[in-house]
Amino acid sequence: MTTEVAEDRIEISGAMAKGSDRKSPEYADGVTRGTATEEHPCPEAQRLMERILSRENMQAAFKRVVSNKGAAGIDGMIVSDLSAYLRHNWPCIREQLLAGEYRPQAVRKVDIPKASGGTRALGIPTVLDRLIQQAMHQQLMLIFEPHFSEASYGFRPRRSAQQAVRKARQHVAEGYRWIV
Repeated sequence: MTTEVAEDRIEISGAMAKGSDRKSPEYADGVTRGTATEEHPCPEAQRLMERILSRENMQAAFKRVVSNKGAAGIDGMIVSDLSAYLRHNWPCIREQLLAGEYRPQAVRKVDIPKASGGTRALGIPTVLDRLIQQAMHQQLMLIFEPHFSEASYGFRPRRSAQQAVRKARQHVAEGYRWIV
């Protein structure tokens, strides 16, 4: 056991050590604090994260977030403030992302009216979190999109609910009785 690991352990009290199973004396040396982490991250995951954070991908994500506009999240930052914020804070944010230490902020809850009456809750992430989500989405879609079924329409690029309904009607016309 390295000194580093030993220093990150806490002692279990004598009362905890008595008994059986996980409380038995052989487990009384201590419990590590925090969560399990890898000392050497998976090289493929590291390369993917570097592609996500590449200048080209982040610029494309930025353009997409800006074009989508949208309301401010819980931090109050609006889309037009993102560029200046990134100029000042991007190196630190990038390092947190690469180290697996970045934590998204809470989502702002907004109740919006429904056409049928009442309201429904809508979650609004911060502009920065939307940027990071978009950057990840762009790279993950390149990996996973080719493996989706041709019959899948939900949340896919260049696909819509209307296309799914048209396809379902075509299947009914062809004599199929079950459509999922």
